[in-house]
Amino acid sequence: MDWMRGRSPFIMASAVLGGLLVLFLIIPLAESLGSSVGGVWGIIEDSRTIDAFSTSLIAATIATAFTLVLGIPLAYILVNYEFIGKRFIDTLLDIPLILPHNAAGIALLVVLNPRAFIGGAAAGLGIDFIDSIFGVVAAMVFVSSPFMIRSAQEGFQSISPEMEKAARSLGATRSQVFTSINLPLASRGILTGGLLSWARALSEFGAVVILAYYPKTVPVYLNEVLVMDGLPTVLPIISILIIITFVILFLFKTLTKRMNIL
Repeated sequence: MDWMRGRSPFIMASAVLGGLLVLFLIIPLAESLGSSVGGVWGIIEDSRTIDAFSTSLIAATIATAFTLVLGIPLAYILVNYEFIGKRFIDTLLDIPLILPHNAAGIALLVVLNPRAFIGGAAAGLGIDFIDSIFGVVAAMVFVSSPFMIRSAQEGFQSISPEMEKAARSLGATRSQVFTSINLPLASRGILTGGLLSWARALSEFGAVVILAYYPKTVPVYLNEVLVMDGLPTVLPIISILIIITFVILFLFKTLTKRMNIL
């Protein structure tokens, strides 16, 4: 506790309060891991568990790719340009953050079912959102895209307009300025947004279970196992999920730190 010597009461109180929050986060995770060590191997051998994890990881990655491709240009436009309806769109983007997850699933079901215009048009192209991987990805994109857009906006807002003006004065086109200046300088926000979007997509339950119960993602599968078999059976699955997400997050943070991005 040498670091606390000479610290003000405010700093010490902050450390204590922060420590309590850390304990609140760590204890449930540690208890879940400790209570399920013996059953992890049996769960790993279950093909249903493997399928659920594969579906979640693949769908979350595809959803994150969609939010990157579609969200980065939108974030750039919102930061750099004024247009009619901008405040309306900016407000609309935050609704998925507040909307109850099952309500989000119902809203998607209304427009993506085969009898609706969009869902029917997609069905004509062989894309069915109900109980399919397409539905899983659509639900994940809906709930996770705000994280990508907001983080990318912060990245673009950190760039000095003078740098863009200087590049333009030297003859660079808007696309060249975007790819050579904006994207590299906003990469911290973009990568952070991608990570947050991926994590949010991976954990989504409410919207996914309404739009696409099949193929089962990990949250949907967890709920089914909990209801059918009880708490002891579901704990090993939670432990695997904790380990996978921790490893991925740790590797991401280590890599980006070495790249001097974060």
